Amino acid sequence: MRAQPGRSVTSKVLALLDAFSAASPALTLSELARRAGLPLPTAYRRVAELVAWGALERGDDGRYRIGLRLWEVGSLAPRGLGLRELALPVLEDLYEVTHENVQLAVRQGLELVFIERIAGRHAVPVLTRVGGRFALHATGVGLVLLAHAPPEVQEQVLAAPLERYTELTVTDPRRLRHCLADVRRVGYAVSDRQVTMDALSVAAPIRGPEGVVAAISLVVAHDRANPVALAPLVQAAGRVLSRALGGS
Repeated sequence: MRAQPGRSVTSKVLALLDAFSAASPALTLSELARRAGLPLPTAYRRVAELVAWGALERGDDGRYRIGLRLWEVGSLAPRGLGLRELALPVLEDLYEVTHENVQLAVRQGLELVFIERIAGRHAVPVLTRVGGRFALHATGVGLVLLAHAPPEVQEQVLAAPLERYTELTVTDPRRLRHCLADVRRVGYAVSDRQVTMDALSVAAPIRGPEGVVAAISLVVAHDRANPVALAPLVQAAGRVLSRALGGS
């Protein structure tokens, strides 16, 4: 990325933080400068300030990582924090009943963000992590959130290229539109091997006073999944949380 003239100090700092990802959690100063589009001396000064504040940490290997201070501040985000604390007992109950992966997600723009998950010890492996983002069109929680998103959000997702994760991922906009209508009609979503070929997820909405604010799901191994049996459990959990939030 080439440096852009006239950038504010704030934009430079945000670009440095945005350089990190799940695939690249540790970066050298040169890598940070290149990804942020900053001259090396500028990156050095801004990174030094971030380290002093605790937003970044420098390891013995010379690479920089996100610091605990930034995590502490991020954990105060009200939409995630309040919902997570409210939902955790319900997630734990759902886990105790099933011993499968339980996930909680919210929509942010055209993606979803996982704000909590409980991983079953012997459950199918999943690609998600707390704080991680994912596309809306493939996962169970994503389908629920997209089905209840404003029409303009749905149209933006449907108009954009839909990433294919497996041979079963729905990437045809017309078919996806029908899937979203089915989610609204039956009250839950099923994502069958759309993210990985060994997993199936069943998700239900969580409603607040102004509509769907989050989604909860179970992710199980495809070869032992029974969506019809799992759906009432997930829907019941969603209704408990909806009532707690003052939704219908």
